[in-house]
Amino acid sequence: MHPIYTYIKQSLSEYYSERECSFLAKWILTDVFRLSVTDLYTGKDMNFSGKERAVLEDILLRLKQFEPIQYIIGKTFFCGLPIEVSRDVLIPRPETEELVDWVISDLGDKVNLRILDIGTGSGCLSIVLAKRARRSKIFSWDISEKALTIAKRNMEQNHVDISFSRVDVLSNDIPDIQVDIIVSNPPYILERERKDMERNVLDWEPEQALFVPDDNPLLFYRRIAELGHKLLGKGGKVYCEINQALGWQASNLFATMGYHSVELRRDLSGNDRMIKAEL
Repeated sequence: MHPIYTYIKQSLSEYYSERECSFLAKWILTDVFRLSVTDLYTGKDMNFSGKERAVLEDILLRLKQFEPIQYIIGKTFFCGLPIEVSRDVLIPRPETEELVDWVISDLGDKVNLRILDIGTGSGCLSIVLAKRARRSKIFSWDISEKALTIAKRNMEQNHVDISFSRVDVLSNDIPDIQVDIIVSNPPYILERERKDMERNVLDWEPEQALFVPDDNPLLFYRRIAELGHKLLGKGGKVYCEINQALGWQASNLFATMGYHSVELRRDLSGNDRMIKAEL
């Protein structure tokens, strides 16, 4: 292996598991320093300049403070697409890729749909939908102006057209639009779950996009269900990512609020993770 690869792993060994150290070392060397995978594994020599060494040491220092590598580098990938991220937006998760795959699979050959993404964050969901939902119009809302700024840059980088708006969905000031599908990955982590969370999430990712009150865990799902009655036509669908501990409660909420064909689906790890409901 490349000697710098070994150095990175040794430097981080007190902070991360063996698997995580290997993953981080590979990511740093291939993404930041443009080392080819072949050179990485053959151990081909690479002389680091003083400037490059300083960059590496800064990255390692930040990783030792459990800052996510995606924030350090400033980007990640979602469904194979490059997505800029910062502390103003959540880092996209594989589970959310499963949600967007579900939506796309259900669309089949349908075209010219109108799709609303509530709580768009980095814009990752909207961008994939804009790429793969043929000739569809995508609307994206978020309460954070900083998040929307990043989402717009991601839209431009991925060469798609999305209509972004700053909207507080818990308010009464809601744009008057009609859509066929609502998709959302809203805040759903309970305050009491903080104690079980990893530092790289709890200390770095935006709380506003993560947490809901313990006494109102379905806050955003109830509001999304209400908005569905206003924004969706007959046969319109809602797709949401959910807290794995609240699958039955979330399903029941949509059913009692006039939705039918409510489906609860597990993610690849076997956890209740997403819901589809139809008007």
